[in-house]
Amino acid sequence: MTLTFTRRTAVSLLTATAGIAALSVPASAQDTIRAISAFPQTLAFSESFKGFVDLVNERGQGVVQITYAGGPEMFPPNQQVDAVRRGVIDMQYGPASYYLGTMPEADAWVGSTVTAAEARENGGFALMQGAFKTKLGVELLAHLDTGVEFHVYTIGEPKRTEAGGVDLSGLRIRSQPIYNAFFEQIGAIPVSVPVPDVYTGLERSTFDGSGWPIIGIEDLSWDKFLRYRIDPGVFQTDLAVVINPAKWESLTEESRALITAVAEEYEQISYENFQTMATEIDARVKEKGMTVITLEGEAADTFREQAFESAWARMKAAGSEHYDALRKAYYGR
Repeated sequence: MTLTFTRRTAVSLLTATAGIAALSVPASAQDTIRAISAFPQTLAFSESFKGFVDLVNERGQGVVQITYAGGPEMFPPNQQVDAVRRGVIDMQYGPASYYLGTMPEADAWVGSTVTAAEARENGGFALMQGAFKTKLGVELLAHLDTGVEFHVYTIGEPKRTEAGGVDLSGLRIRSQPIYNAFFEQIGAIPVSVPVPDVYTGLERSTFDGSGWPIIGIEDLSWDKFLRYRIDPGVFQTDLAVVINPAKWESLTEESRALITAVAEEYEQISYENFQTMATEIDARVKEKGMTVITLEGEAADTFREQAFESAWARMKAAGSEHYDALRKAYYGR
């Protein structure tokens, strides 16, 4: 799959022409940051993070530059934030929900129905910054790629209920922590399988389906096996950009201001990019034979409510002191 981020194209041209000028800048005059992502470099989400890196580098010539060092080959995805906390790496991009056990507030993003821009305005983002710093020991810079919903995909056609819903009772569905409670509520059996092993599992039919965003389903070639998608989508992407606090404080005031401004701007850019991409992917997978089962009316409302409430119930059960404020900011009820 070819991903085109128009801003990345422009950035490439700018950085190429600015290269000679950059050589004349003393090393001491420019802050440098090493960054990694939780996903393989070719996945759409990593491509989006590279767009953020490129925009910082475009704006930060002679001030601050980010080097993208790689993905999960550098550190296991669920250990990357700890590597940032310890200062082994400076910056990281990946799912906040990998750290639910330490920071239950990650479920505020999973159960969110607002954009990153809206959360900045209503105070939700500031609350999340506090949670990231207090519980994970890192500085939260951005919530990127919002607005991407998750779907339940199956290999075979799922049964329908008399009420117009779907009956997934007994189906083994590839899962991760954010799905587990929801899948159990709708009768499915959550199966924990690392992303690199899912293709083989689908090929051998060792499980019956998977939860996954519409983005990336082609990149991973899972659409070869997952022939049914259940709509509407549920949840929302929870992808954070974080930085080591000591590194953040060591940057010049100009560098911090620049990164903060780009982070807020790129939250909207990435939102718009992925809305367009989701529409394009939806059309392609349908053309290739994927059947979309669209729930309607009360069945659709119940399906979504079960999903979102499972996230908020999990946070409440974990005893988060920010539950009420985060629910109001990110869920509105």
